[in-house]
Amino acid sequence: MQCIRRQPRRTRSEELLNYERTKNVARMNLQLLGLEGDTDLKFLLGGGELLKLRSSSWMKARFYKLQEDCRTMWHESKTCTKSKQTFSIEDISAVRAGRQSEGLRKYTDELLEGRCFSIIFKGRRKDLDLIASSDEEAKQWVTSLEKIMSNLNNLNCQQKTQHWIFNCLRKADKNCDSQLSLEELKDFLHQINIELDDLYAEDLFRQCDKSKSGYLSEEEIKTFYNLLTRRQEIDEIYAEYAKTTGFMSAENLLDFLIKEQKEEATLADANRLIDQYERDDKAKEKQLMTKDGFLMYLQMFEGLVLNPTHKAVHQDMNQPLNHYFISSSHNTYLMEDQLTGPSSTKAYIRALVKGCRCVELDCWDGSDEEPVIYHGHTLTSKILFRDAIKTIKDYAFKTSDYPVILSLENHCSVEQQKVMAKHMSSILGSALITTPLEDQMPTEFPSPEALKGRFLVKCKRLNKLEVYFTREAAAVNDDTLTEEEDEEEDEEQQKAKKCKKLKIAKELSDMVIYCKSVPFNGFQDAKDNLAFYEMASVKEGKAIQLAEESANCYIRHNVDKLSRIYPAGLRTDSSNFNPVPLWNAGCQIVALNVQTPCPNMDLNQGRFLVNGKTGYILKPAYMRDQMSEFDPITLTRGPWLQHKTLHIMIISAQQLPKVNQKKTSVVDALVKVEIHGVPADTAEKETVHIVDNGFNPMWNENFQFDVHVPALALVRFVVEDYNYAFDNELIGQFTLPFTSLQLGKLVASLCHLPVYRWVSS
Repeated sequence: MQCIRRQPRRTRSEELLNYERTKNVARMNLQLLGLEGDTDLKFLLGGGELLKLRSSSWMKARFYKLQEDCRTMWHESKTCTKSKQTFSIEDISAVRAGRQSEGLRKYTDELLEGRCFSIIFKGRRKDLDLIASSDEEAKQWVTSLEKIMSNLNNLNCQQKTQHWIFNCLRKADKNCDSQLSLEELKDFLHQINIELDDLYAEDLFRQCDKSKSGYLSEEEIKTFYNLLTRRQEIDEIYAEYAKTTGFMSAENLLDFLIKEQKEEATLADANRLIDQYERDDKAKEKQLMTKDGFLMYLQMFEGLVLNPTHKAVHQDMNQPLNHYFISSSHNTYLMEDQLTGPSSTKAYIRALVKGCRCVELDCWDGSDEEPVIYHGHTLTSKILFRDAIKTIKDYAFKTSDYPVILSLENHCSVEQQKVMAKHMSSILGSALITTPLEDQMPTEFPSPEALKGRFLVKCKRLNKLEVYFTREAAAVNDDTLTEEEDEEEDEEQQKAKKCKKLKIAKELSDMVIYCKSVPFNGFQDAKDNLAFYEMASVKEGKAIQLAEESANCYIRHNVDKLSRIYPAGLRTDSSNFNPVPLWNAGCQIVALNVQTPCPNMDLNQGRFLVNGKTGYILKPAYMRDQMSEFDPITLTRGPWLQHKTLHIMIISAQQLPKVNQKKTSVVDALVKVEIHGVPADTAEKETVHIVDNGFNPMWNENFQFDVHVPALALVRFVVEDYNYAFDNELIGQFTLPFTSLQLGKLVASLCHLPVYRWVSS
């Protein structure tokens, strides 16, 4: 049944007025984005009809257009005009031209390749598979969307604030007269996360209403905006150093850089910053920095909490592979839970783009002699092994050039294992490691640098690696192997299979070079009987017990072998365990459910944030020494003890987003600072919560932390909305290695995080 609008019909003059206003709003937003007159943006603002595809029986026309705020896409059904939805441009992860998604490959003909494209979203929102009316129109959509995404991402913090506040003001102007009444002002304050009592709101309104008209006109709204965005804490710091006729000279700025930012800066550095960030041409000519220029500088990469030199590859990448922590994913193919959720090649894209270097493939016999991937004996959906390998090849090295480990959990018949080997060989080609790199039997792993752009297969193998180098080595002639323990099965399943012979295809076995899967029977057994390339996967519970009771043995074990840790089977909701204790024990491949955002996943992302997001982090020297005495539990004296005192001052935050989207809801903001590392270093402190102010809360609170093993410590900054009755709601967080902090920095309003200052001694 067709939906019917129930709104009163606008008069012709009202429609013209609204049309002109919409054009003006769009023009002002395009000016902010630097895209006024751009033909691609005009195309998006005009919109167009596309076919939305879900299945072979669900393909419907939808009208899509960019709203005048230039950050929101609007779409509606052709038959049901009441059904309108929006999504933010900033929620888009990527726009992919062609039939790249599973749905488009499965439900459309190859002839439609040029007309198809997909919008890929961040998080768990379902992607959009779309079909345009022509190849040219599809290219126009892809080009235009990528342009607006790029421009929004490249806005600095000040521009983002202007853009956001301007559009909040527009929404508050209910009667579209380009003026704000007192009631509209109150509504605007709610939108931007401020709760003021009526008397204070009225006083603020009167201060700005110079014309005494009862409305704020355009110039008066600008006055209101300046009052609202005034940064008292920045004003005070600026005033302290602006000693040249009220402005900062290059000498004043240099003084600030040395004293406050703890930088080894020169006068040339100060002049460069003025040239780069000062927007007032007259001030720039005199080599002076205004307050706006100073704020701009604080919001750019020079003021980042993360040391900018650590964003690129800065570690030695020529050490053996097992000397690195390796970013890893568990059951990578799953989008949601472990029992009924969908499997998708998108999950591999998501993991690889995040920098994962070890992905898992659970392989089972499929129909038509094509192996499939899914979580066996559950209701999770299935994807073709072939499609997964194609996707992995396409996205493996988008974020990092360093090697990818394909962790195969093999449940296939010998015949379908041969198909798996054929697919990997034909799709991955010469990038797949199928023989040792060395001319003689190696005694240690190759380095990430030597393996750049290559794929390693982790699976069971029929014989030893030595067969490549000696005729006397005993080759296995049949295709069977006694299976003592399958890596990710529970104890009951393992008991039932104790005497079972696992058949392995020689073609697949021969692809296993540096990562041969074997059961774990203790540290001494591994030392006496296992080669460096033979590695075990251990369930989280057992691994954590070993890390707590035999940490030093685990560290020494991991000096010449690889260890993989995976989540317990009871984590059917795809939750995650804390990876830190396993890293403290030197475990390299700590596999997490990357589809689940949570504090433990934040720690994982923080660990691999640096070194160019390669997915490889070099372990400290004392975790690469076979004679190491390091024990993270007992912390005996040694080179690992490098005591640091971390002083942090939480000053303020700006423009925190609402978590609760109710109109009357306003954030009660607080900040937590957490240290994660060896048990002696683990700590957490938090500020008081600021009632009814998510726009510009101020704390001015000081914290101090003692860190004994800085090389293993992570610092996590968390901003929450306080709730006295339930758990606080997360607003945002940022995690990074302690050793990657820019010490002495004053950091201003980065990604909705607070302004803070820290010093380490």
